[in-house]
Amino acid sequence: MENKTYVVGLDLGGTNSVFGIVDADGNVVASTSIRTKGQNDLDIYMDNAREALIPLIEKVGGIGNIKGMGIGAPNGNYYTGNIELAPNLPWKGIVPFAKRFSDMLGIPVVLTNDANAAAIGEMTYGVAKGMKNFIMLTLGTGVGSGIVINGELVYGCDGFAGELGHVIVDTSSDARVCGCGRKGCLETYCSATGVARTAREFLTKRSDATELRDIPLDEITSKDVSIAAEHGDQLARDVYKFTGELLGCSCANFTPFCSPEAYVFFGGLTKAGNLIMDPIKEAYDATVQNIFKGKAKMLVSQLDDAQAAVLGAAALAWKI
Repeated sequence: MENKTYVVGLDLGGTNSVFGIVDADGNVVASTSIRTKGQNDLDIYMDNAREALIPLIEKVGGIGNIKGMGIGAPNGNYYTGNIELAPNLPWKGIVPFAKRFSDMLGIPVVLTNDANAAAIGEMTYGVAKGMKNFIMLTLGTGVGSGIVINGELVYGCDGFAGELGHVIVDTSSDARVCGCGRKGCLETYCSATGVARTAREFLTKRSDATELRDIPLDEITSKDVSIAAEHGDQLARDVYKFTGELLGCSCANFTPFCSPEAYVFFGGLTKAGNLIMDPIKEAYDATVQNIFKGKAKMLVSQLDDAQAAVLGAAALAWKI
């Protein structure tokens, strides 16, 4: 009997595709990456993926030692294995991505969206290990989320449930336009992109001195805000306070839906530490329904940024 002691994880990003071979203890024993951006021909992309993956697989004794493959991808549909209408990938329409890898490697392949993969990784290897009810929020270029109820991810009828980043939090006439085509989505305020937008708005409306004024307005990034906040810059700190309060209130609104044991935050914005986590906790405690007060923990993922997405994708494959 073959000893299938490894799985393959793929974190498919709009710029790069990162592959990892992962053992049962959650160690990435080998990894590599190829470009996603500019690979408009899927056949050529698959050839490049094969060329990158085969040497990794050989390092662990060949395909006979691989149980399966998990993929985390934007607009990935767990039910179909397809990537569907992803705006930031080079392949348009419906792409049978899991099937292409399964046919190429001869192993089972399962796919989900990237935030769901992060939630599975957190539940398998991270701070949510052993939890049956929690919400994962990924605070990156956008706001992704994975909702786990009774130990199972919520996928809904079509595979696309659980997108809390696209809950509308601002219904005003000047609400921010979101990439999804609507206005006022949480993502437009509480993502890295949203933080930069808030900083620009504050700079336009306020007159106080700040090091952010040394940067051209349209070039300010969330990293610039983070650096300024670390230096004690009050405007930058107020940006995080605004962001954290909105996120905390939003979490308070999510809680009655599933009464989570914890909210787990992951991504670049969490590097701000207490500057964002304190406002999140304070706003959550102030606005959550009384029956839920003091129940949900507010946790920051401890998984390594460079490997977390691959681990999450790989964790899918252990369930095959």
